[in-house]
Order: sequence, then C-alpha cells, then structure tokens
Amino acid sequence: MSEVLAPGMRVEIRDAEWRIRQVDTTPEGERLLTCEGLSELVRGRQATFLPALEARHAQPVRVLDPRETELEDDLSANYTASLLHMEAALRSTPATGEAIHVGHRAALDALPYQLDPARQALAQPRPRILIADAVGLGKTLEAGILTSELIARGRGQRILVLAVKSMLAQFQQEFWNRFTIPLVRLDSVGLQRVRSRIPTNHNPFHYFDRSIISIDTLKQDIEYRHYLEQARWDIIIIDEAHNVADRGSRSQRARLAQLLATRSDALIMLSATPHDGRAESFASLMNMLDPTAISNPSDYAHEDFRDKGLVIRRFKKDVQADLASHLPEREIAIERAGASAAEEAAYAELESARFRTLDGRGARGARLFRTTLKKALYSSPAACRATIETRLRNLQKRDATPERQADIDALEALRLTVDAIDPTSFSKYQRLLRLLGKGADGLGWSPRDSEDRLVIFTESIRTLEFLAERLPADLGLKQGQLRVLRGDMPDREQMAVVEAFGAKDDKVRVLVASDVAAEGINLHYRSHRLIHFDVPWSLMTFQQRNGRIDRYGQTRQPQIRYLVTESDNPRIRDEQRVLEVLVEKDEQAGRNIGDPSEFMAERTVEEQEATVSEFIEDHEQDAGSGELASLFGDFLDTQQSEASEPLDAFVAEPPPAEHAPARDPFSLFESDFDFAATTARWLRDGGVPLQVDIDRDDRRLALTAPPDLGIRLAQLPREARPEDDHFILTPDRDQVNESLRRHDEDSPWAERQYLWSLHPVVEWLVDRARGAFGRHTAPLLRLPARLAENETAFLLQGGYPNRRGYPLVQDWLGFVLRDGEIVEELDLPGLVERLQLHPGQVPNRGEAGETAPERAALPAVVERAQALLDVRRREEEARLNVRLNEQMEAMDALEARHKRQLELELETSGQADSVKQRRREQRMDRIERIFRDYQSWLEDTQMIEKTPYIQVIAAFTGRRA
Repeated sequence: MSEVLAPGMRVEIRDAEWRIRQVDTTPEGERLLTCEGLSELVRGRQATFLPALEARHAQPVRVLDPRETELEDDLSANYTASLLHMEAALRSTPATGEAIHVGHRAALDALPYQLDPARQALAQPRPRILIADAVGLGKTLEAGILTSELIARGRGQRILVLAVKSMLAQFQQEFWNRFTIPLVRLDSVGLQRVRSRIPTNHNPFHYFDRSIISIDTLKQDIEYRHYLEQARWDIIIIDEAHNVADRGSRSQRARLAQLLATRSDALIMLSATPHDGRAESFASLMNMLDPTAISNPSDYAHEDFRDKGLVIRRFKKDVQADLASHLPEREIAIERAGASAAEEAAYAELESARFRTLDGRGARGARLFRTTLKKALYSSPAACRATIETRLRNLQKRDATPERQADIDALEALRLTVDAIDPTSFSKYQRLLRLLGKGADGLGWSPRDSEDRLVIFTESIRTLEFLAERLPADLGLKQGQLRVLRGDMPDREQMAVVEAFGAKDDKVRVLVASDVAAEGINLHYRSHRLIHFDVPWSLMTFQQRNGRIDRYGQTRQPQIRYLVTESDNPRIRDEQRVLEVLVEKDEQAGRNIGDPSEFMAERTVEEQEATVSEFIEDHEQDAGSGELASLFGDFLDTQQSEASEPLDAFVAEPPPAEHAPARDPFSLFESDFDFAATTARWLRDGGVPLQVDIDRDDRRLALTAPPDLGIRLAQLPREARPEDDHFILTPDRDQVNESLRRHDEDSPWAERQYLWSLHPVVEWLVDRARGAFGRHTAPLLRLPARLAENETAFLLQGGYPNRRGYPLVQDWLGFVLRDGEIVEELDLPGLVERLQLHPGQVPNRGEAGETAPERAALPAVVERAQALLDVRRREEEARLNVRLNEQMEAMDALEARHKRQLELELETSGQADSVKQRRREQRMDRIERIFRDYQSWLEDTQMIEKTPYIQVIAAFTGRRA
C-alpha cells in the first residue's frame, strides 16, 4: 500500500494501533494526523502525529495492509461482538455527498425549509453561507442542522461560535439540547478559568475543540488576535453577523471577523437583518464568506454572487405552509391612555420652549433637541428628566451668555412640569397597571402562573429603572419575581437572567428589558405576552423585539401590546399618531412583505430613528393639522418602493431547487437506542466496570461514565455533565422536549439527553465496539446454515480521499466466494440480507477453528475491491472534473473582473503616478494571492487521490470449526 493517509485507515504508530479520524495540513505544508487509539494501551485516547516527524525520529507511520488482516473467530453469543464491530465501522464512516444524513434526526421537529440552508451549503465547493431568515424562523436550528452534517462528514471536530453576550448561554444550550454538540462557554469568567489552567504562553483556543465566545470579549484584549492567528477551526459560526459588517470605520468587530473568516473551511453567518442599505456593508459579509465574490463593493448586483450560494433568506410568508401550527398568528393591539393634566402641562411647556444655544446648529438644532425631549417624554417622565438634567449640566459648565441663560431657564421650567408627573398622573403607567390587573380591560395575566411570564420592553434605561422600582409594589410581586436585562450588565449576569426567565421553577414572572434583549434570545418558552412600554422609532427594533416571543416553537398565540399616550394637544396627538403608523406598517409587513425594514431605505436602527425624527422636524408646520400621520404613511410607502429594488439585489434568493430527500443511514440495528443498549450490555457482560440501566419500555438508557469516557467528557461544558457523570439518555424527542419545558430550577439543561449518533456517550460506545477485536484484526463468523461449506464471504469498506484527507468516494463491498472464486458481488444491504445478519438472530456455536483458508482468499478479494473502487473513482473523477473546470473558468473570469475594477479605480484617481503604481502592485499581489489560494483549495478538495484505503471489516465462512 502507498503512503496515502485518510480518515478511516488503521495505522501503526509507535507500536500502537490507531484509527485516523482527521487529516489536516500544517502551515508548513506537512500532514497532521488526528488519531483515535485502538490497541489496549491507547484505547480511547486521541492524539495528533506528524508523519514526517515520526519518520525522522521513530518509525514511519505504517498503513496496515488489508491483505494481511488477521481473522479471529468470534465466540460471543449470537455473534454480538461481530455485529457491533460492523455497526461501529459503519457509524465511523464519514458521510459523503450533498444529501441530508443526520440533521433531520436531531431533537427537533425539523420543518422542510429548515433543511434548505444545509443542502445549499453542502452543494457548494466550500460550506460557507449567510442564513438570513426573518426573526423567529429558527436560524440557530438551521445552523445546528448544517453543523451536524459537517460533523457527520468528519469536518466538524473543531468549532468556534461567536455570539452577543446575552446569547452565549442560550446558543450553547440549544446546540447541546437539540444536537448534543458541546460548546464550552468562554465568557469573561470561563476564559479566565481556562487561562489559569494552562501555561502563560499556551493558546487558550487550543484547550477546547468546541467553544463559544462573545466577539466583544475578544476585542477587549489585543493579545487574542495573536491567539486567533495561530488557531484553526473546521467550522466558525457568527451569530447576529450584521454586527461584524464593515461600515467604513474598520471596527474591531469587523477586523476580528475578517481574520476569523480565514481560519476555517466552513463559515456560517446568522442574521435576520444582514443589510443596512449600504452596498459596501453587505459586500463585506459576502467577501468574508468568499473573498472572490464581489470585485466592486460599491457597485454590484445579486447576479455577481448568486451562483455561489452564499445567501439564503426566507420570511414567514415564504414558509407558511411548512410552519402550520408551529408559529401561531400574532395578536396586536394599541393600548391608548388619555393624558393627565400634568402631562398636558408638560406637553404645552415643551411645545412653547425655544432653544438658542445648541452647539451652533441654529434652528435645525433647536428642533432636533425638542424632538429628542419629546421622544424621552413619550417614554417616561424619568427619561425626559434625565435628558433635561444632562443638557443643563452641559450648559452650566460653559461661560454665561444671555442666550445660554435663556436655554437654562427654559429647561428648568420644563423640568418643573415634568417633575409634576408623579406615578398616579403618569397615564401610560396607569394603563399598564390596568392591563396587568384583573379588570375587564386587562390581559388576564397572573403572576401565580409560571407558564405565563411577561416581557416589557423600553428603549430608555431611565424608564426601565422606573418600572423596575415601581412595578413590584404596584403589582404585588414578591422579591425576585421581576428581573431586568440591560446592556451594561456583565455577560454572566445577562445570561443568568435569560436562564432564569426560561426556567420553570424560577420565581421570575416579569422581565423588564432594554433593547439589548431584542437581539436573538428566546423568551417564548414561558411567555406569549410582550408589551412595548414605549413605541420604537425603528421598524428594525419592532422586528427584533417581537421576535423574542413570536418565533418558531411558540405554542400559544403571541399577544403584543403597544402603549401610547393620547393627548388633547393637536400637535402632540399628531406626532403620537406617527408612531402608531409604524405599528401598522410593522403589522402590514408581517402579513404581506416579510421584512418591515423595506419601509425604510435606511437599515440601521440609528438611521431609522433619525429618519422618523427628521420627518417630524421637517413637517413641524403640519403637526396639529390631522394630516401628519397620513403624510408619514405616504412617505414610508415611497421609501418602500425605493428600498425594495436594491434590497432584492443584495439578498434575494430564488426558491431552493429540488433536493434529494433526507435519508437515514443504513444500520444493522433498529435504532440508535437499540445499538447503544446492546453495546452497553455487551461491554458490561464482558467485564468493563460499567454501571448501566436499560429500560426498553421507557426507551431510556442510564449510564455512569467509566474512567476512559470521563477523559473525553473534559471537552463538555460543565453544565452538560450530570452529577457523578450519570447520564440519562433517550431517543424519544418528546421526552427531551418535556425535559426542556420543565427546566429544573438549578439547570436550564435537559435532564434527559438526546440519544443519537452525535452524543459523546454514543460516540464512545461506537469506539469501544470498533475495538472489539485485536490489532489489524477482523472477526470471522461461521455460518454453516447460511453459507455452503465451500463458500466464504467478506465485507470490506474503502474509498478515496481528496488531497485534504476528506473522503470523496466511499463504498461498502460484499463478496461471496465459492471454492475460492468470487461468484457474488453485493452492496452492504445486499450482503446483510444474503447472510441474514440481524442482531440477536445469528446463532453462534462458540467454536474456534482454522482461519488460514479464509486468509488465503484475502489478496484476491482486496484486489477485486480495488478494481471496483477504481471504476467508481473514475466515474466520480469525471463528474468532479467537469465541475472543477467550470469553477476554474469562473475563477479566471472573476479574477479578470477584479483586475479591471482595480484599473478603473486607478484611472479615476488623482494621485501621483508613483503612488498609483504602488497601489497597483499591492492590490494586484493581493488579488492574485486570493485567487491562487482559492484555486489551490478547489484542487485540494475536488481532486481525488489515486490509491484507495481499504479495510476488511468481517469474514464469513460455511465451514464449521
């Protein structure tokens, strides 16, 4: 055999047998093997080896020749050891192709549309994609499905997730509870804990293979950039990816994301709001996914990158047929509160106030500041008071002038009227109390019901503080029943609040949140009621806030309420009506369009808020006429027509093409549970000190981890490890979901964990079954009732990797020989049926005998297997060559486009020729390097090695011992 090294091969290194799990290339171009120990002294251990180093200092890595495979009689009852060994080999074989293999079987009711991102990514040369589905459709689940598929293909050993601080725990729990993918949370405390365990000069990102961290934590410490540059991952996931778009300021977040984009093959970005209306901003995300995608970030169309499959975007209306009862229609209402006399006095004072010294901005500045005051007062007197006091402090620090003193007098007069609004005359607050009370005009909410928790959003921190101070007493809440969530809280406190709100036995009933909670977090497990204490001035904020309870998995009708003060002052009433138009447009977008941001050409929250402010200021003369709201509605409709076309150019995607249906992998056992239970019982009966309890009626397997499994569990987050490492596993999704709904008081993690192929305990069982026989040894099954005395059968597994070590051609080959000649060639299911290899139904006399005749047949069988695999290699090579040639031609055209764009930029530049020449050389070098690297990657991943790896899995004979 040649020195081809690929996943699945058995090799001998340092006088021990290992199975190659992954083949990587170091920055120096040398192969790096990640191996799992098989022989006695290294069983269960994982290690990495450099073949070149082994050859220089020890002995070369020796690929174990399948022709020389030892055959060992299996003496176990019903050939259990052999069948488990075969099944383990099957489960250890990486999946290939574009079809969904495992993701649809995770602990969720996967809807058809949720499989499309994985299909689209797997169909591309590199699995890199922006999942831009609307809020609430399950982007985290879609990322989990794709990640599961990559793990099943041997391409997901190392995973890094970046999320906002408030999302760390939730994302971590979702990936574990639904997909059993362990992510160690490296929040501020977790990262410090890791660094305290390792030497100062060691890379903390090498300590855990799979971790989740906040990008804000990373950007706070410049040394992390060095660590990131020295680490690589198989998969990087960036949640809320719009936060890392380059908006021209080259923010630390954007620079870190651009660095990380080069540190993995697979890159998954998630964002419901991936665009801010700027071509350059969205182009920065596309070029992180694929640096060859867009040649001119300022001027491009969707057609420039559509064929690369980099984006998928759906709204609720697009997937309504799939959603059915999974996302009930929301109920929306505006709750109006008549302004009190004290509030009317404050409104009148504010309307009459005139400001003169506003940083030299003149009349425009005065109107802008008055709008700022109005916005604060529409939120709460506390918010308005804070705004007044901040401006007063600034004015009082400056030199006294008549104009400045006039502004101080106006602000102090306004403060007196605002101070007169106490809680009893704060009409919106009193309406909130009635809404939450027992009266006929209330919601019927009760703090006694742990399944009916309430979310109250406010933009202003001062308003949040007022509500947090007043509501407990006015609602009769007990201590701890109201919690707050705000952006200036430490990351661990934010996560603790979110966990408490979702825990069934926690006493929290009301969450008062600023808009830090509007991004990403799930609040729908215990809540279906959400109140906007102040109406946002941004449609994007509407979308984000409402998506916390109106999202996939919500089982009750979301009830959303907006609180608005209704004034007798015509100008104030008209401006409040403008805000109600925003509520109507958000509701209209949800029904008919999908993206409420289409009503505003501006895409960031700040820009949308500024648009509303500017409209109110520019139409000051129309306020009080009763026409302001109508004019604003017309304005938004115009904005929609202007915004929709460029938006379509950015992110529109054609409906996904028809894909092969998801398929369950072939198995000798009825289910994952059947395999796991049989393996655990076989290990225990074979003398392994394993505490295991199997309840087939309840479909439950309880297992306490032995020492070798405990070593592996060091890679699990502490929260996922049960007490004493006593795991309770079930393949029943309903049991897992019920465990999640209960959310025990001390832990938001499911008590009953999902038993499926990716669970670390199941992976350990697979590895133990894989080592059922000795080094370079396959079992021999004597089946006189199913094979004639002169018949022999063999099962082999083999394939061809690409240059990166990932299998591109893979097959199972069954042969039946009569008198030493091959008379039947079967696939795996065919051989299983031919020999009736059904667990528990293969009688074994338990006798050992001579194996030389079967061993003598191995060279011819291996040679035939090589010939069959070579035919399949040539077929796949022909298909891949057509695809590779098309990709190379496309790369040449793209490279030429990038170079033309550079020349156009230089032609229009007014710089000196020497400067332009230097720019040309630098940019040309960069363009050529990007395309050279990408073309090398295409060749490495789509060109097949010429020598197969082959392993003899089992032999069968009709001879008795």
